[in-house]
Amino acid sequence: MLRRTAHLLLGLVMTMAFAVGGALVTAGSAQADGCYTWTRTLSPGATGNDVTQLQIRVAGYPGYNSVLAIDGSYGPATTAAVKRFQSAYGLAADGIAGPATQSKLYALQDDDCTPIHFTYPELNTCNSTWAGGAVAAGTAKANALSSMWKLEALRHALGDQPLRVTSGFRSTSCNAAVGGATNSRHLYGDAVDLGAGAHSLCTIALQARYHGFNGILGPGYPGHGDHIHVNQGPSHFWSASSCGI
Repeated sequence: MLRRTAHLLLGLVMTMAFAVGGALVTAGSAQADGCYTWTRTLSPGATGNDVTQLQIRVAGYPGYNSVLAIDGSYGPATTAAVKRFQSAYGLAADGIAGPATQSKLYALQDDDCTPIHFTYPELNTCNSTWAGGAVAAGTAKANALSSMWKLEALRHALGDQPLRVTSGFRSTSCNAAVGGATNSRHLYGDAVDLGAGAHSLCTIALQARYHGFNGILGPGYPGHGDHIHVNQGPSHFWSASSCGI
């Protein structure tokens, strides 16, 4: 908690500094971060791993019924996602990921690159290794990280009130123990179940349509009356008829 508070305070101080400094701030001047540090301002046309790292963090802002490709290429979809991220946090929405935008991202992440309101253990109560699923352990963990950043965007859109994660990654044995489908996206690490809490299930499901989830299941879909299931699977399938989806 102290580390997360420190990140938030750092982000606030840096954002204020950028606001005061204005044009004096140059590309690459943002302070180093414990997780990942950008060394240049990113704008349309840029390519590389630093673009990929940006895309992972703004993938929760693709717009309604859209998914942002994590391909390391700063094209129109990435520009639009950056603009939505900037607008969501009160930044100038120019679609360019410069020091102010990077500073906000630093403030939103912990040193293990997870967003400040979600953790790896929260998305994996099955084991500590991420092994035993349908993909390699590293892939499952990377998929979970991507899901967490989309959840962070969803959480922020819902007023920064907590989202209650009830299930994330499952190994084959863990999935069988809870009666999960044999082809469950939980086996890939890219699915998360959310229970009611600060928000109703339908409120969560309806908002999730804007945050890059290919799969949304909820009340009205068999076996999903008590939770919302979101996933990043390859096929688009939304079904929560009790919520109008």
